[in-house]
Amino acid sequence: MATHKSAVKRARQALRRRARNRQVRSRLRSAVKAVRDAVATGKSDEAAQSLRLAEGILRKAASKGVIPKQRASRQVARLARAVKP
Repeated sequence: MATHKSAVKRARQALRRRARNRQVRSRLRSAVKAVRDAVATGKSDEAAQSLRLAEGILRKAASKGVIPKQRASRQVARLARAVKP
Protein backbone atom coordinates (compact mmCIF):
# COMPACT_ATOMS: atom_id res chain seq x y z
CA MET A 1 0.00 0.00 0.00
CA ALA A 2 1.07 3.57 -0.63
CA THR A 3 2.88 5.24 2.24
CA HIS A 4 3.68 8.82 1.22
CA LYS A 5 1.23 11.57 0.44
CA SER A 6 1.55 11.65 -3.37
CA ALA A 7 1.33 7.86 -3.62
CA VAL A 8 -1.82 7.82 -1.49
CA LYS A 9 -3.37 10.45 -3.76
CA ARG A 10 -2.38 8.48 -6.86
CA ALA A 11 -4.01 5.37 -5.39
CA ARG A 12 -7.24 7.33 -4.77
CA GLN A 13 -7.19 8.69 -8.31
CA ALA A 14 -6.58 5.24 -9.76
CA LEU A 15 -9.59 3.84 -7.90
CA ARG A 16 -11.87 6.57 -9.25
CA ARG A 17 -10.50 6.20 -12.77
CA ARG A 18 -10.87 2.42 -12.69
CA ALA A 19 -14.49 2.68 -11.55
CA ARG A 20 -15.29 5.21 -14.28
CA ASN A 21 -13.58 3.12 -16.97
CA ARG A 22 -15.46 -0.01 -15.87
CA GLN A 23 -18.75 1.84 -16.11
CA VAL A 24 -17.97 3.15 -19.60
CA ARG A 25 -16.76 -0.26 -20.78
CA SER A 26 -19.87 -1.98 -19.43
CA ARG A 27 -22.17 0.50 -21.18
CA LEU A 28 -20.15 0.06 -24.37
CA ARG A 29 -20.47 -3.73 -24.30
CA SER A 30 -24.20 -3.52 -23.70
CA ALA A 31 -24.63 -1.17 -26.67
CA VAL A 32 -22.61 -3.43 -28.98
CA LYS A 33 -24.58 -6.46 -27.78
CA ALA A 34 -27.86 -4.66 -28.54
CA VAL A 35 -26.75 -4.09 -32.13
CA ARG A 36 -25.69 -7.70 -32.57
CA ASP A 37 -28.96 -8.99 -31.09
CA ALA A 38 -31.01 -6.76 -33.39
CA VAL A 39 -29.03 -7.98 -36.42
CA ALA A 40 -29.44 -11.61 -35.34
CA THR A 41 -33.21 -11.30 -34.98
CA GLY A 42 -33.50 -9.48 -38.33
CA LYS A 43 -34.86 -6.19 -36.96
CA SER A 44 -33.10 -3.84 -39.38
CA ASP A 45 -34.65 -0.57 -38.18
CA GLU A 46 -33.85 -1.39 -34.55
CA ALA A 47 -30.34 -2.46 -35.57
CA ALA A 48 -29.72 0.84 -37.37
CA GLN A 49 -30.92 2.82 -34.37
CA SER A 50 -28.80 0.72 -31.99
CA LEU A 51 -25.80 1.19 -34.28
CA ARG A 52 -26.06 4.99 -34.04
CA LEU A 53 -26.13 4.79 -30.25
CA ALA A 54 -23.29 2.26 -30.09
CA GLU A 55 -21.12 4.31 -32.44
CA GLY A 56 -21.43 7.36 -30.24
CA ILE A 57 -20.58 5.38 -27.12
CA LEU A 58 -17.59 3.71 -28.82
CA ARG A 59 -16.18 6.97 -30.15
CA LYS A 60 -16.61 8.74 -26.82
CA ALA A 61 -14.90 5.88 -24.96
CA ALA A 62 -12.01 6.09 -27.44
CA SER A 63 -11.69 9.85 -27.07
CA LYS A 64 -11.54 9.48 -23.29
CA GLY A 65 -8.84 6.82 -23.58
CA VAL A 66 -10.90 3.95 -22.18
CA ILE A 67 -10.27 1.94 -25.36
CA PRO A 68 -7.82 2.59 -28.20
CA LYS A 69 -9.13 4.74 -31.09
CA GLN A 70 -8.33 2.08 -33.69
CA ARG A 71 -10.31 -0.56 -31.80
CA ALA A 72 -13.32 1.75 -31.69
CA SER A 73 -13.06 2.40 -35.43
CA ARG A 74 -12.74 -1.30 -36.17
CA GLN A 75 -15.75 -2.20 -34.03
CA VAL A 76 -17.88 0.54 -35.61
CA ALA A 77 -16.91 -0.65 -39.09
CA ARG A 78 -17.74 -4.27 -38.31
CA LEU A 79 -21.07 -3.38 -36.73
CA ALA A 80 -21.97 -1.14 -39.69
CA ARG A 81 -21.09 -3.92 -42.10
CA ALA A 82 -23.27 -6.35 -40.12
CA VAL A 83 -26.22 -3.95 -40.10
CA LYS A 84 -26.07 -2.94 -43.76
CA PRO A 85 -26.82 -6.21 -45.66
